[in-house]
Amino acid sequence: MNSYKTTVGIEVHAELKTKSKMFCGCKNDPHASEVNTNICPVCMAHPGTLPVVNKEAVHFLMQVGTAVGGTLAEYSEFDRKNYFYPDIPKAYQISQYQFPFVEGGELAGVAITRIHLEEDTARSQHEEDASLVDFNRAGVPLMELVTEPVIHDPEAAGNFTRELQLLLRTLGVSDANMERGEMRVEANISVSKTDTLGTKVEVKNLNSFKAMESAIAYEVKRHIEVLESGGELVQETRGWDENKSKTFSQRIKESADDYRYFPDPDIPKFKRSEIEEFTNTRLSEITRETPVSKRHNYSNLGLPSDQIEVIIADVRRDAFFAKTVSDIADTKIVVALGNYFTSDVLGHVESKGLSLADAHPAKFAALGSMVAAGDINSRVAKDLLLEVVFEGIDPHKIAEERGLLQKNSEDDLIPIVEKILSDNPEVVEEFKSGKEASLKFLLGQAMKETRGAANPQVLTELLKKLMS
Repeated sequence: MNSYKTTVGIEVHAELKTKSKMFCGCKNDPHASEVNTNICPVCMAHPGTLPVVNKEAVHFLMQVGTAVGGTLAEYSEFDRKNYFYPDIPKAYQISQYQFPFVEGGELAGVAITRIHLEEDTARSQHEEDASLVDFNRAGVPLMELVTEPVIHDPEAAGNFTRELQLLLRTLGVSDANMERGEMRVEANISVSKTDTLGTKVEVKNLNSFKAMESAIAYEVKRHIEVLESGGELVQETRGWDENKSKTFSQRIKESADDYRYFPDPDIPKFKRSEIEEFTNTRLSEITRETPVSKRHNYSNLGLPSDQIEVIIADVRRDAFFAKTVSDIADTKIVVALGNYFTSDVLGHVESKGLSLADAHPAKFAALGSMVAAGDINSRVAKDLLLEVVFEGIDPHKIAEERGLLQKNSEDDLIPIVEKILSDNPEVVEEFKSGKEASLKFLLGQAMKETRGAANPQVLTELLKKLMS
């Protein structure tokens, strides 16, 4: 059974967070609490209405294409994809077939075939004796990305889709929340003992990374069992039953011919050279930094990879930390700030329900600089974090007022060290007899005496000097 080679291609649909829908001026809010409120004659397909392309949606798609290194089309057009379903008011979907906006590209080591634009369908709600349709989602801009069949295990598929979700969020083009249906994944799976691909089965509408990985693993096992028992696989579309952890047959897989694609006669052809803001230069200027470049830049600043992933995983975290370190050249300060941010600052955010939108990156940077300069120690910095970062209190001022500025002068510290040694003669003798742990005890007592304001390195040297 191990001689079978698994091949997987991924299709991802992601709702773009434009202000309005794809072909009309209705508000783009598919999650509106009131059903059928964001609708109009255009997205309800009333006779005589004409679609108008949402330029912002095209812009967003072009930014994704630029970010993955794809080839942006010089010529493109929209097509009608014909099929009947209650959630398609026109009985066809406006999509793209022969001339997508983006071809090629690569992400997370996976080659991309194409990226195109289409409109989302309405949302069906099935009850015991009826089915209801909410058209708030009908016509929402939908990006479809298709990969080459170059994925060979569930883990690689998971890595790709997670990286795509992160890219979409980083670029600001989609929230890509899978639980809310803003990003849906379909996996095309086949197994074969040769280089010729086996019978392809599509598993649709996977709404979590775990579901996708589990569905792929299940299908690979099912394919091999069918083939080993002498059976034949059918090219079909299957669904994933989360409760039973297995796939189930939905329908025989359609081909492109079944949809009778043809160019939409109501939408003008797209010629990129005629639209100044869609030139490569302009798109490169407005496309945000990608997760790949962020990882590279943060790594050059000395941050470890685990901290980098925590920071870039959330746009708000990344924005705050980027502002914090924007004017800091000293990598030691950046590393210290990375430690405080990923542990203490985010700890306060989660435990106290605080928001980074109200936090103060400049004050946080000043706090890190004070630690690096030896003005305060790390313990004091942690104690002041909450007030400095979330209340915007000046770190130097508050440390000075509370007597927490680190004492580095030997003249100031010698009387304190002498008192500690005088109060603990037995511990001093233990140190002189070779017990190194005694030095830590004495240091702790000295730090306690100074309320953490003394420089521990200076104290350590003074303790050794006065005991010698």
